[in-house]
Amino acid sequence: MTAMPGAEVITTGVQKVLANLGAVNFRGRKVIVTGGAGFLGSWMCDILIAHGAEVLCLDNLSSGRRENIANLISRPGFTFVEHDVSLPMTMVRHVDYVFHLASRASPLEFTGHPIEIIRANTIGTMNALDIARDHQARFLFTSTSEAYGEPAVVPTPETYRGNVSSTGIRGCYDESKRCGEATVMAYHRQYGLDVHIARIFNTYGPRMRADGIYGRVAPRFIQQALAGNPLTVFGKGEQTRSFTYVTDQVEGLLKLAASSAASGKVVNIGNNSEVKVIDLARVVKELIDSTSTIVFEPLPPDDPTRRCPDIGLAHSLLGWMPRTGLEEGLRNTTTWFRQANQN
Repeated sequence: MTAMPGAEVITTGVQKVLANLGAVNFRGRKVIVTGGAGFLGSWMCDILIAHGAEVLCLDNLSSGRRENIANLISRPGFTFVEHDVSLPMTMVRHVDYVFHLASRASPLEFTGHPIEIIRANTIGTMNALDIARDHQARFLFTSTSEAYGEPAVVPTPETYRGNVSSTGIRGCYDESKRCGEATVMAYHRQYGLDVHIARIFNTYGPRMRADGIYGRVAPRFIQQALAGNPLTVFGKGEQTRSFTYVTDQVEGLLKLAASSAASGKVVNIGNNSEVKVIDLARVVKELIDSTSTIVFEPLPPDDPTRRCPDIGLAHSLLGWMPRTGLEEGLRNTTTWFRQANQN
């Protein structure tokens, strides 16, 4: 069997998360992962299977990719069903956890696919919640730092209510995630469902798409630098982001899902190191020793100027902190892209 591109980086990352989960145990648990063939979802499936869980992976492959889960298809306990979460889920027999990760998330998709994004985060969320309710399963919803919009408080705590444009170009994502949060809490209050909400911040790492409308800033810079193409920075690059390496993110999500004390709570899971986009471009160029130039493109509408989480609650409630420095995470991601480009 031919090794998947970057398999060593993935395997090392999975083992790192398993070692850091401590007493968290999903062995023998039946878990649905919606969006499980996507970047973050496929990592979640990898780690759950390695932990001994049984996983039903649902994905309509609109932005997820079969190759992300190719290594799992023949593994005992793993089942993949191509399915749109905004349609009823009739294939479920029993489940202990529902992890709802399905949604397009690239800002460059907000123009072309706003309805699909809204459906995944509203109707899809309700469908996933109904499965959890039918089986009295624990529910994890991956919300987003975009729920804060253009924050007036940075670092931003979970108590900040947001500054979001409901009619702006990003509203399809921002507001549908906020609606998703409201729906999750409605099920918690009305039906007593055990729900957990994570607001995640700028996750990056191996398997993240850099192509076309899917390209986020970190993988886009890496791909451009490896090819010797100009690194495209929006605006002047003074806007900040808080980049969370994927293994840190999945560790935080699994600890949140496993925590009884976190039931009914919203928790920021992100890196509290704030980085300017222009500085990220320079770090990528240096790490790759690239001759690429940096070029500047117009800033997209409603692009937030700052992103940085207050992660005090994640630390006190879950014992979670990010472990991976930016350069280490970028090196791992670059290794994966180099190997993927060779195949």
